[in-house]
Amino acid sequence: MQATATVLVYSDDANTREQVRLATGRRPATDVPQVEFIECATLPAVLKELDNGGVDVCVLDGETAPAGGMGVCRQIKDEIFNCPPVLLLIGRPQDAWLATWSRADAAVTLPVEPVEFASALAQLLRARTAVGA
Repeated sequence: MQATATVLVYSDDANTREQVRLATGRRPATDVPQVEFIECATLPAVLKELDNGGVDVCVLDGETAPAGGMGVCRQIKDEIFNCPPVLLLIGRPQDAWLATWSRADAAVTLPVEPVEFASALAQLLRARTAVGA
């Protein structure tokens, strides 16, 4: 197992980014690596970090403005070679179809529910580390 996994968190709301960090803790599950976070509040920052490489999973806030996480997800899936898996934070369960449209790999609702979030993040990390092995 790799020593750490890098999770990019995109939200214009510092409280949402904090909810993600707190729900994850040091690692979302015992069988995945410890997590290091890169926090971004703007689309240009997200694109810069993805261009730098080394991101294992992206967590994108669908409620962010002006560039919402759903549109950002679709954009990076089109533009980033070997795009990391995306966990999309959605405002309502009814928005799950939009998460599918955006090509998100998983979606959970806001506010972040720690057990549900950690489970979804761990699943994406497992898949990513299995591909990288």
